[in-house]
Amino acid sequence: MTKIDTSSPENVLPTPSHTVGPFYGFALPFRGGEDIAPQGHPDTVTVHGHVYDGEGRGLPDALVELWGPDTEGNLPTTDGSMRRDPATGDHLGRNGVEFTGFGRIQTDADGHWYARTLRPGARGHNAPYVSVCVFARGLLVHLFTRIYLPGDEAALAADPLLSRLDTGRRDTLIARDEGNGTYRFDIRLQGEGETVFLEFQ
Repeated sequence: MTKIDTSSPENVLPTPSHTVGPFYGFALPFRGGEDIAPQGHPDTVTVHGHVYDGEGRGLPDALVELWGPDTEGNLPTTDGSMRRDPATGDHLGRNGVEFTGFGRIQTDADGHWYARTLRPGARGHNAPYVSVCVFARGLLVHLFTRIYLPGDEAALAADPLLSRLDTGRRDTLIARDEGNGTYRFDIRLQGEGETVFLEFQ
């Protein structure tokens, strides 16, 4: 056994660095995380897509978090996305009635994710959008972006963020309408077509 004298700073070996995860198997994903909209709500939309790495491969262990306002643009204040039974500690999930605006989804083996949420209403001068946070292997810091839904071209053109981007970059933030209330939104972490990510100061 080799002993190292740690009484002197020059004898202390540095701790090796490592990247984040994937450490998502315990506690972070929760049952029903993709079902954000109350059951049977008429304004429910489905948003889905893939999380891709720089080489275009789907990431099987990414987490996608969504936060969105209700259909009137109000931010929900309801607790309960991850309710637990106070007696047993078991996970109860949402109550299926109230809108919390929050969801967390783990990608599948192909990097695919989906969520059912309410179509967001506009807030202030912004076009309606859902906020997104992405956690994935190799990311030392999680990434933030937005999902804008198509349909109101005037609102999209006037949005303070979208109006500052050129067309190619702008399009990475707008979901594609697939019909029947379903929208496709792929998240590309880098490379060609990289999603626009936001930095909050």
